[in-house]
Amino acid sequence: MLAYMKTFKCPKFPTNFKFPGMDKTESSIEENSDFEDRDPGRLNQHMPVIWEQVIGEPDGVRSPECAWRLSHHCFRLSKSCCYVLLSIFVAPIAALILGFTFACLAFEHIWCIVPCLRAWRISCMAVRHFCTAATQALVRPCTEALGYLFHQVRVMNQKLPDTYEINRDDVHII
Repeated sequence: MLAYMKTFKCPKFPTNFKFPGMDKTESSIEENSDFEDRDPGRLNQHMPVIWEQVIGEPDGVRSPECAWRLSHHCFRLSKSCCYVLLSIFVAPIAALILGFTFACLAFEHIWCIVPCLRAWRISCMAVRHFCTAATQALVRPCTEALGYLFHQVRVMNQKLPDTYEINRDDVHII
């Protein structure tokens, strides 16, 4: 098998293949430095799209080097082509729809939800004052009286030995 692999030479694939028109010129990099880091909020850290993060052969299983290199290039080129095509044709439409969605969401929160919540909070303020006064007048005196009544009660916690037999007369179940 090794002799066969040595005699079968795989052609070298270019590792620096780039799509025409997709190269970054030096002036565009300097002018649009904000576009270099396209995920500043680290929103897509869960997306493994690099060959080494997606494909791996365990110990004991090896494909021929030619097949491995060819698979790597096919993966990289097909991923790049598909992503570029989707970015060109679908991304603007998706961005338009997402823009409308977030604009509607912002409008809903700014002009509907927040004012309604503010009105609800103002309306409930009277109920809150009434409940606070009722609690202070009725519940607080009762709980303070119970506190004075039971302020001398002491509770002790101790672990019983494993061999201790529980007598029904010793235990008071509440």
